[in-house]
Amino acid sequence: MMKYKDLGANDTRSGFGAGLTELGKINSNVIALCADLVGSLKMNQFKEENPDRFFQVGIAEANMMGIAAGLTIGGKIPFTGTFANFSTGRVYDQIRQSIAYSGKNVKICASHAGITLGEDGATHQILEDIGLMKMLPGMTVINTCDFNQTKAATLAIADHFGPVYLRFGRPKVPNFTPEKNSFQIGKGIKMIEGSDVSIVATGHLVWESLKAAEILSDKGISVEVINIHTIKPLDDEIILNSVSKTKAIVTAEEHNIYGGLGESVSRILSTNLPTPQEFVGTNDTFGESGTPIQLMNKYGLNAENIISKAEKVIARK
Repeated sequence: MMKYKDLGANDTRSGFGAGLTELGKINSNVIALCADLVGSLKMNQFKEENPDRFFQVGIAEANMMGIAAGLTIGGKIPFTGTFANFSTGRVYDQIRQSIAYSGKNVKICASHAGITLGEDGATHQILEDIGLMKMLPGMTVINTCDFNQTKAATLAIADHFGPVYLRFGRPKVPNFTPEKNSFQIGKGIKMIEGSDVSIVATGHLVWESLKAAEILSDKGISVEVINIHTIKPLDDEIILNSVSKTKAIVTAEEHNIYGGLGESVSRILSTNLPTPQEFVGTNDTFGESGTPIQLMNKYGLNAENIISKAEKVIARK
């Protein structure tokens, strides 16, 4: 079985910052806007190196989305930056009307997503953002798993025309994907080949799925792990090819199971190849204050729960 090594823990938001800094050097049309969270979004270096292409909008997220939409008219590629809760729920009307409906080339970049935001608690821990954004016609939705993949995704979305929601997080997490890997929007990645059960994971749950696969392998269970970084458009082919072999699937995400990756996978399965499925994610709940590890464990967003769900779904075959 393929095994992955942590190359050194880092936060995915720093991957965004590194990618944005590189874009500042190679693409003069890239503009960055921030809602009073430059340090948290790791946008400092872009700001220092490109002061004429950076706008500090302040705590006015709705205004930021409208400005970003307007900048696209002149051929600019605006990247907006704030926390995921303020990038989606707070400004949904502006995104729907001024960006999605209008087909504007805005890159909505959202840090501190999910429960791993930690101590700030439920008001800041949005667990519904993937559902909100994937429902918008024409919106591409990306949720990356580590520093390297987030940097690669940041570079890739600059070359993609159309609105994009790029979701990443606050805590330091294992960095395990190749540094120079190309990022293909809409294409899942088979991390481990297996035959007994498919685990389709996104974001921080990819590493937990790899840990689960290793433990299940020791139990004699062959696991196929697929990294779905693009929630929309979803890679139907890689999922259907996998379950046609394994006949069972677990989806894993740091998001509410209502409206997340799991339900998108269910749609593919129900219309093409009905397959037993189990869900790992938060279950119709808000979050709470705590450390990221405490919260991941409390809400079952860990390898242990993925193992339990995998064994359960195999028994349902």
